[in-house]
Amino acid sequence: MKTRSNTFIPESETVWESCGEGIRRQIMGYDPHLMVVKVAFEKGAVGALHTHYHSQASHVVSGRFESRVGTEKRLLGPGDGYYVAPDEPHELLCLEAGIVLDIFSPLRADFLK
Repeated sequence: MKTRSNTFIPESETVWESCGEGIRRQIMGYDPHLMVVKVAFEKGAVGALHTHYHSQASHVVSGRFESRVGTEKRLLGPGDGYYVAPDEPHELLCLEAGIVLDIFSPLRADFLK
C-alpha cells in the first residue's frame, strides 16, 4: 500500500468513489498519520451509524445535515464542524445535498485500494 499521496491533488483528476446510496468520496491527501476526504451527499443519504478507531474532525462545506455523535444530535450547515473521538458511534443524515470534509488520524487504510 502506498503510504503517501501525491503532493498536489487536482479535483478534476481525482476519482469519485461510491461509498453508499447517494454518497461518494474523493481522497484529497494522506500519509500514515493523516487523511483528508471530501464526501458528497445527495439529499436523504445516510452515513450509517458506525465506529472506527480513528480520530475524526469534519467540516460542512455546503448543504444541511443532522449529525449524531455518541448520544448527542445537532443540525449542521455550511461552516459548522464536529469531532468524533476514536470508537465513538456516529452517523450523518443529509437534509440538503452538500459536501463534508472529513479529516482522519491516522489514515483510513481501508479507503485505499
